[in-house]
Amino acid sequence: MSDITRIVLTGGISGGHTFPLVAVARALRKKLSNNVEFLFIGSEGSFENDAMIQENILTKYVLTGKWRRYFSLWNIIDPFKIPIGFIQALWHLLIFMPDAVFSKGGSASVPVVLAAWVYRIPVFIHDSDAVAGRANRFLARFASRVAIAYPGAYNFFPVRKTVLTGNPIREELLLGEGDRFVKQFGLSLEKPILLVLGGSQGAQTLNAAILRILPQLLEKNIQVVHQTGNKNYENIVSSVETYGLKIGESGYVPRAFLSVFELADALKVATLVLSRAGAGSIAELAATKKASILVPLLGAANDEQRMNAYDVAALGGALVLEDTNLGEHILLEKIQELLSQPELMRSMGEKLSPFYHPDAADVIARGVYDLIENNGQSM
Repeated sequence: MSDITRIVLTGGISGGHTFPLVAVARALRKKLSNNVEFLFIGSEGSFENDAMIQENILTKYVLTGKWRRYFSLWNIIDPFKIPIGFIQALWHLLIFMPDAVFSKGGSASVPVVLAAWVYRIPVFIHDSDAVAGRANRFLARFASRVAIAYPGAYNFFPVRKTVLTGNPIREELLLGEGDRFVKQFGLSLEKPILLVLGGSQGAQTLNAAILRILPQLLEKNIQVVHQTGNKNYENIVSSVETYGLKIGESGYVPRAFLSVFELADALKVATLVLSRAGAGSIAELAATKKASILVPLLGAANDEQRMNAYDVAALGGALVLEDTNLGEHILLEKIQELLSQPELMRSMGEKLSPFYHPDAADVIARGVYDLIENNGQSM
């Protein structure tokens, strides 16, 4: 190995892919005493770009094709992007020539992993969900090592090169300061706080469901911290103002996107969390032992969010509501029901905690390093 180790990161599109890439990059920097250089290769998106800039990681983009399970003209166009993306990935890898590739899956990772295989660069794949993603299932044959977060995912990969690591989370999420958050947003620790998380990009159905019951929640002295997603923020603020509510004075706090420090603080003070069932979100809730109502994304590829949610619910770690059950009365009833049972919520948080693996990023970083040391041979 040379003095500087070079590693390509690939994946993206959402926080569920991007945040673990960041966590593992940080763990590798610690392990290699900062004698490491990273390059992120993926699809062009402001979310991934911003995250990598914050970590001082160079980014390069490739065209990627995505197959949609519903009718779309893009299903005709996207396949032509794949060979172009593959050629772009070949070029970027040739210039950078990494010692290994760490992939989080998704369509953005396909051309990069295939190009790495052509150059015989060792590839380490991580899959976050109870049901492995289609891209990862395809790419596993080109990988030296596969890490998974749920035991059920063993069914999708060769056992000899698969290891259970859990999902890496950002370590800042464990350092929340509740007092700082309530002072900043004019909240009270004497009243329950409902934290609504629709994922890094927001969630239309969760947003609509909360707006329907917001007046009733506030009337019952339930404060609401709501991550809306950037695209939805202005419309939601406008809708809330039509209720005659003043943002910042009514116990309702909308945020387009919670920074990692804001999210850490919000999780610290949250009494109950209403969230999508992405694997990354579940790991973060498990790390902070938060009682939650999980709402799986309807139509998610491979139905992985639904499987994630019900794996958690089977252990008593969360209540699951389907999108189709987000009616005004049911959602309000379930929120009130849980908030009236503090001991049940504490128990849910404890039962959720096994889905947090505090050493996940370090274990994956060690696996990537071992691949490099052993010339790409799986251990």
